[in-house]
Amino acid sequence: MRGVMALRELPDTHRPVVTPDHRPAHPRRVALLSAAAGVLLAVLWSFELVDSVVGDNVANTVLGHDAKATAISGTLAGLLFAFVSGFAGTFTACNIAMAASIGPMSQVSGATGAEGTGAALRSLLRPVGWLALGMVAVSAGYGAIGVLLGDRLPQLSTEVVDGVPVRLIQSFVVFGVIGLVLTYLGLATLGLLPDVLAGRPVARVVLMGALVGGFLVGRPYPLFNKLFHWAAETGNPLYGALAFTLQSLGNILLVTLLIAVAVIVSRGRFLRWIAQRRRATLIAGALLVALGVFTVVYWDLRVPAHFGIGWFPRMPYN
Repeated sequence: MRGVMALRELPDTHRPVVTPDHRPAHPRRVALLSAAAGVLLAVLWSFELVDSVVGDNVANTVLGHDAKATAISGTLAGLLFAFVSGFAGTFTACNIAMAASIGPMSQVSGATGAEGTGAALRSLLRPVGWLALGMVAVSAGYGAIGVLLGDRLPQLSTEVVDGVPVRLIQSFVVFGVIGLVLTYLGLATLGLLPDVLAGRPVARVVLMGALVGGFLVGRPYPLFNKLFHWAAETGNPLYGALAFTLQSLGNILLVTLLIAVAVIVSRGRFLRWIAQRRRATLIAGALLVALGVFTVVYWDLRVPAHFGIGWFPRMPYN
């Protein structure tokens, strides 16, 4: 009894992330439905829509010229291009899994919903800051390394192996690993696998940021490929680090703004709603599993099938 009373007296921040009192009902069912949603999304996904119709048009509109056809004219233009192309690529297949960070972020906001809109917005800065820390550490580091290695990286190669571009082979490996990690984190959040980050919500958000930064390591998005070639041609690792950092910040700008708008419209109550322990666990676990499975299925089954490696169902519009 003393042990139980002592556990009840602990503050919430010292309790395990998943305990019976806030684990979602039927976690296996949640995991299966989320995995099915991830597979369905991989089947229905239209890269032409998100890459060209949305991504290219957004970049062209913001930059005021054809983002793909117009050469990057200098350092400032390159850095602007980095941020805008990152923003334009928010919902591409190589970045959409970033949405899975919403769940873990809600667990470290510290908002109760009773402080008002201003305090709720300030509390939002904490998880966004931790996410950005993990993200920038990876993206900046890879930007510097990418400039130093240049064409020795498969991602900048124009070669083809058995009909498959070498740069896509790097994408298969990187996104396959990231997708598996996301899926594991989701299953652990739901209490179905051991959770190595139990009781450490900040570490979970930092790791999510590192995974978002890692998207750049496998990203084949044409606008990013153009940015990478420009950075490598400068020969300056600092430019590479800064450009890749701006690319990553652009990737999370829209989602951050949407959450901020929800906080303002709800007068701070949105953070309280999403941070409720059982609900936060359900949202985090479901998103991580769904987008983790999507990432693996899309990049390691659907894209290879496009080049004749295996088979994957194809929608008429693809």
